[in-house]
Amino acid sequence: MATTRKLKLFNDPIYGFIRIPSTDLFQLIAHPYFQRLRRISQMGLSYLVFPGAHHTRFHHALGRMHLMQQAIQLLRYKEVEITEEEANGLLIAILLHDIGHGPFSHAMEHSLVDGINHEHISLLFMQSLNQQFNGSLTSAIEIFKGTYPKKFLNQLVSSQLDMDRLDYLKRDSFYTGVAEGNINSERLITMLNVVDGQLVIEEKGIYSVEKFLIARRFMYWQVYLHKTGIVAEQLLIRVLKRARELAAQDVIIEGSDALLFFLKNTVKKDDFTQDILLKFSALDDIDILSALKKWQHHDDFIVSNLSSMILHRKLLEVKIKKKPIEPQKIAKQLRECALMYNLTEEEASYFVFTGTIENTAYNKDEENINILLGNTKIIDVAKASDHLNLKALSKTVTKYYICYPKKSVS
Repeated sequence: MATTRKLKLFNDPIYGFIRIPSTDLFQLIAHPYFQRLRRISQMGLSYLVFPGAHHTRFHHALGRMHLMQQAIQLLRYKEVEITEEEANGLLIAILLHDIGHGPFSHAMEHSLVDGINHEHISLLFMQSLNQQFNGSLTSAIEIFKGTYPKKFLNQLVSSQLDMDRLDYLKRDSFYTGVAEGNINSERLITMLNVVDGQLVIEEKGIYSVEKFLIARRFMYWQVYLHKTGIVAEQLLIRVLKRARELAAQDVIIEGSDALLFFLKNTVKKDDFTQDILLKFSALDDIDILSALKKWQHHDDFIVSNLSSMILHRKLLEVKIKKKPIEPQKIAKQLRECALMYNLTEEEASYFVFTGTIENTAYNKDEENINILLGNTKIIDVAKASDHLNLKALSKTVTKYYICYPKKSVS
């Protein structure tokens, strides 16, 4: 009896069925390094603001791989040469693009490792997987790093209009319920083309690009830079900082083996061995949440209160201003906090702090989004657009915040 090959499918709420086109890709998805993404929140602690935002990095990775399949098919239809090896490399590169994220994604980017961003850790994971899969990720790594000869392949993976951004805006909009972020990713992909080795958008797609950039700006102000999400993430950063201080003082603090390793050791870029990568791969949101549940009962006032604030959403007051916070206001809040909790001002700084947030929807200093006018002329989208707001979107808007304890707790 003849046997038939079974299609590997995932049912996605955004795109419907997502097909896994090869056994090699399915084996990568099945690997423990990738399965860990099921336990890492796509939007950090944003679910404290948007209750539906519980989707994971796993969802997002499959979504952008699906969009990359569409982009490859479209570009081939337009007679852009993409070999089978290059197509496979593109799908692997976009699938593993964010595999290096730590717990709660961007919220803890530099809290557990010192000065190492998730892109670098993603590369380390890809190199490790390349050894395990007999060198089959070599092209994907070159595309990911931007060293592959065809520049447009890297632009599909990492640029100001890549498959990563096309998925996360649409997906995050869906799960948060913020309709302003919903973009037409299929329309944008349909408008893609390649000229002189560079990715471009055909002229009739300019309005879709404008909507994409405006949607990105809205999502940053309304969702990613929401003041409640900011204060929650800052509390998480500070509770880990305090836990690290306690561990350095040999104060007993509970946690998983993987979490305690990174709390008790300073791991820098040059220290990231294969053994440490394996320890990092054991970390996810569950390690942090289970630690917070234990730490809320710790004898240390700072670590217990910070943990309780996050777990029970009893967060600090946060004020956002257009100008830097006056030093006298910061000093006043520090004094009041120290008096309220019977702390030193240094200890009070865990509960009183300032920072900045920035929003740039389109960065003209980075790799541009180029519009193809007619069949020959290429021009930057900010110059091609007749939308006055698009030039404004190219400017970085900076705001300043201060966080401090609420004077009365309801």
